[in-house]
Amino acid sequence: MKRSKYLQNGVFTDRKFYRPMLNLAVPVIIQNFIGSFLNMVDTVMVGRLGETSIAAVGIANQYFFIFMMLLIGLSAGCSVFIAQFWGTNDVKNIRRILGVGLGSAVIVSTLFMVVGFLFPRQIIMVFNNDPQVIAEGSRYLRIVLCSYLFTGIAFVYVHALRAIGNTLLPMAVSTVALVCNVFFNYMLIFGKFGAPALGVAGAASATVIARVVETSVLVAVVYWRRGVLAAPFGQLRAFDFSFVRKAYQTIIPVILNDLCWGLASLVYAVVYGRMGTQAVATIQIVNTITNLFMVVVFGLSSAAAVMIGNSIGAGQVMRAKAYAKRFSVIGFVVGVVLGLMLAVASPFMLNAFNVSALVRNSTQTIIYIVAFVFFIRVFNIITIVGILRGGGDARSAFLLEGFTMWLIGVPLTVVGAFVLRLPVYLVYGLGLCEELTKGLLCLWRLRSGRWIHNVTHRFAGG
Repeated sequence: MKRSKYLQNGVFTDRKFYRPMLNLAVPVIIQNFIGSFLNMVDTVMVGRLGETSIAAVGIANQYFFIFMMLLIGLSAGCSVFIAQFWGTNDVKNIRRILGVGLGSAVIVSTLFMVVGFLFPRQIIMVFNNDPQVIAEGSRYLRIVLCSYLFTGIAFVYVHALRAIGNTLLPMAVSTVALVCNVFFNYMLIFGKFGAPALGVAGAASATVIARVVETSVLVAVVYWRRGVLAAPFGQLRAFDFSFVRKAYQTIIPVILNDLCWGLASLVYAVVYGRMGTQAVATIQIVNTITNLFMVVVFGLSSAAAVMIGNSIGAGQVMRAKAYAKRFSVIGFVVGVVLGLMLAVASPFMLNAFNVSALVRNSTQTIIYIVAFVFFIRVFNIITIVGILRGGGDARSAFLLEGFTMWLIGVPLTVVGAFVLRLPVYLVYGLGLCEELTKGLLCLWRLRSGRWIHNVTHRFAGG
């Protein structure tokens, strides 16, 4: 059988493949790493105010977490179309999809803001009944809600820029915003440089300032460069109900996918919370350490979505299939390497945490389990977030994620914790059966070849 010309140079030797892949992936990796590091600094500063403040900010941010899941799904859904339209140089429809995304983001942001302003105490009370936490959390939420509209607009532009291959601008602007957030946190929380010491309200104000700066700079640079996303207002709103309906056939599964993942994460948090303080501490440390190794994976999945989406949009189906095979192999290799690095580095990283011997031993056991199956987790993320979404197969991505999480991962975790009353490391291990099943289903979907959908065809003649 004749090999595809896109595989003739070999998986690890084709510069024409690796140059765009690295150009797309590396800025996303750097952006995520800087974001994780500065957010940790942000948490440390709020932590100096005391446990009540930490709890208040953390609980108020649960509301933002739900909002963010909706935004990520919306923005990623729009980027599926933008990546494929970019492959055909269809500027008109890129701008129309951008308009759909921005309009939807404004509606969602406004809805969350109105509900938050009207019922701040009730939102905090869903998670905590401590009067002090409710008071501080409500105060924080009322202020930080002012950033939601800017956040919504920024998310849509960031995903759109990545979809057309521009990952440097989002990285640069987000880094500026994160540094800005840390600086104003320091100034407004503790009353430095002549500013009043506002405590939790200062943290909320710093977030608002950072989001306004981020969105303003991002949009200003987009229009200053006069690129494909610098659309006049008339072109952004040049769509009708039929166009929106066709777009949402793909956008809704992506939104449901991210919401499904987000809600399952909240359920896991509740389960571990009910297992006790030591279980919570164990899982928090596990997530803190493993997330540092995940930044590479999200960069690769972003690159996969863009490159495969561009190829399908351009009608290069064989190239898309070849890229999917390469990203699968790369994901496997990267997963093995990262898993080994995690296993070797984790004992030293655990020295930074002042915890009991029981928590340390449970944490180390879980990390070794995660390291062992890390290549499966990496493969799953690259397949679902990168290949399937880039291929326009958002429905299958949602079904794979939803089925394995809610019919395997969540039930096994609940049974392990509350029925079998297993120790936390075995409960976590049971939950990982989700990843094993998901990996097999992802492999089956890729081998079927039915994941390739040119979503631009829906708008032919539009």
